[in-house]
Amino acid sequence: MRIVGLTGGISSGKSTVSNLFKSHDIPVVDADIVARDVLKKGTGGYKRVVAAFGEDILQANGEVDRPKLGQIVFSDSGKRQLLNRLLAPFISSGIFREILKLWLKGCKVIVLDIPLLFEAKMDKWTKPIIVVWVDTETQLQRLMARDRIDEEAARNRTNAQMALDLKRSKADIVIDNSGTIEDLEEQFQKVLVQVTKPLTWTEFWLSRQGAFSALASIIIGVVVGKNVLGKL
Repeated sequence: MRIVGLTGGISSGKSTVSNLFKSHDIPVVDADIVARDVLKKGTGGYKRVVAAFGEDILQANGEVDRPKLGQIVFSDSGKRQLLNRLLAPFISSGIFREILKLWLKGCKVIVLDIPLLFEAKMDKWTKPIIVVWVDTETQLQRLMARDRIDEEAARNRTNAQMALDLKRSKADIVIDNSGTIEDLEEQFQKVLVQVTKPLTWTEFWLSRQGAFSALASIIIGVVVGKNVLGKL
């Protein structure tokens, strides 16, 4: 199995690239969706976060008010680190459960869409690593327009993440999304060719098909060995 790492920064266009993979029938494990699930009312993640941040972060229906929680952690690095520590175990286990489901289905290539791929040290499980990059000014303008916030709030959010230039230096593949959607799609087509090329032997043995092949080889070896011993 080939596990492709996909990351970027807020408003860099990572979600657009993720959707392009989905449209080409490449399964995607989205860490943001997993994170939403672990914050649902009654879950272990929910209980830890409410205990740490108080019931002021809850909506009337008891669910976590995610925008309100976001405002708190984006303006306070200590609280942001606390939130990450509280949720990291639940998010990691949720991601691995999704990977296991896809492995059991026999998927040969999957994409891990993780904003904090490097920060969470999950880059070591993925190859290749794709970073969707955009210049700082374009990123700020897009974020301000998307979330209808001022420049200070936008900078607080971008500064809360690892710099895109640093992420780019760690990437195997960089998609520059500073241009038009047509430019992005053209780059994506080239990336798609790289991602869907035949599996290496190591990737094959990590796939379900490879595991079954290895198991079959072991069984055949045992059977043949017994037959040989029986004739001695």
